[in-house]
Amino acid sequence: MSDTITLKASVREAGKGLQTLRKSGFIPGSVHGHGIEPTNLSLESREFTRAFKAAGENTIIALTIDGAKPVNVLVKEAQMHPLTNRYTHADFFQVRMDEVIEATVPFEFVGDSAAVSELGGVLIKASDEVDVKALPADLPHTIQIDLSALKTFDDVIKIGDIVLPKGVTVDADVETVIALVEAPRTTAEIEALDEKVDADVTKVEKAGKPAEESAEEAAK
Repeated sequence: MSDTITLKASVREAGKGLQTLRKSGFIPGSVHGHGIEPTNLSLESREFTRAFKAAGENTIIALTIDGAKPVNVLVKEAQMHPLTNRYTHADFFQVRMDEVIEATVPFEFVGDSAAVSELGGVLIKASDEVDVKALPADLPHTIQIDLSALKTFDDVIKIGDIVLPKGVTVDADVETVIALVEAPRTTAEIEALDEKVDADVTKVEKAGKPAEESAEEAAK
């Protein structure tokens, strides 16, 4: 497991204005888990952004609340403002290190495909993540997909081809395609795509009525 990612938080007082909290450089949050009471939190916005960038939703964060002993958590949801791209709320799940959990792990595509670089094909990434099960300490941050396996247009990389870290399993169909390379379009295909189909909409009839009559009724 990589270096521990840490984050500090404080218990948030009930009824405290969330807008005031955000304007002061903090965001509201909550933590819950098996056998613990849900707790409302206050987190420094910059520190949460740092920790979440490093951890994502599948790497353990050591969360310290009001100076108490750190607890191991995963980020279950991080809400972001659609205009400012700043986080507005964070939801954590406290895990037990001896209990298998489910998490979504992103793929990290590495290597070069000869079907792309030498044959001029187009790389198609059919999936960019996979759901896994593992003990919290065994959760990988990413799963590498080596694109060098795609040497021809007949080659594909499937879920069953993934070399999983020890202690990690997936439930997905082993035949699910992750990546492939499509052959480049021929000149004829490109020309066909450029052709425009001219349609005389005045000849289109709806329910047995001329298009002009239908348009007049629609306008009423």
